[in-house]
Amino acid sequence: MDEILEELFAVIEDRKETLPEDSYTASLFTHEKGENAVLEKLGEESTELVLAAKDDDHEEIAHEGADIIYHLLVLLSMKDMDLADLEAELEARR
Repeated sequence: MDEILEELFAVIEDRKETLPEDSYTASLFTHEKGENAVLEKLGEESTELVLAAKDDDHEEIAHEGADIIYHLLVLLSMKDMDLADLEAELEARR
């Protein structure tokens, strides 16, 4: 899983730098709401994950969980953080 997260984060960082017009990721970095756009998405996806879990819908749990991870990585990038920051915190909690 580390490899896919690293690849995804690298794409997010690239979109942050190059801001392609047709990129959803780039649109989050340039959104008129600023970081609030990502924060709202995290809230929305969290609610959807809770509802999927309540319904015991495994496919939807995986889908919404992936959305949360993606938007979390975008937020890390916005805050000039990276996966190492997240990994260090998880390691500290072992």
